[in-house]
Amino acid sequence: MPSPVYNRLAPAIQVVAGLGCRRGCCLEDLSTLLLDSLQAQGLTLDNLVALASIAHKRDELGLLALAEHLGLQLIYFSPEELLLYQNLVEACALTLSVTGSPAVAEPCALALAERLGGQPASLLGGKTRNASATCALALIAAKELS
Repeated sequence: MPSPVYNRLAPAIQVVAGLGCRRGCCLEDLSTLLLDSLQAQGLTLDNLVALASIAHKRDELGLLALAEHLGLQLIYFSPEELLLYQNLVEACALTLSVTGSPAVAEPCALALAERLGGQPASLLGGKTRNASATCALALIAAKELS
């Protein structure tokens, strides 16, 4: 009897996570925040397709470890690339002074979801946070079939 063939389809809902963090944020803090954020939206890691952060965090070991642990791509955006999305989120003077961007998690999530979906994206719920990191989830809009 031939073995069954499984059709691995992508989950109907695909999201990206935008992440901001303090220097030295550990993998455990980031992972817990991400899982809690997904769970709050009724999602799992199967719905997650990529991670995003600001270029200022390119050498942040916790972010790199999270991407490696999950086997996901981590995309970085410059403050200039995030300008288009800043009017959609609450600004923080401290974040601006440290990263050059008034917000990180939400605009990074929106920018990556739009890039991957080819059309405007939307945030799922509000930004979540713990003592050392922030997380925002953005829905990748389904591409229209022609």
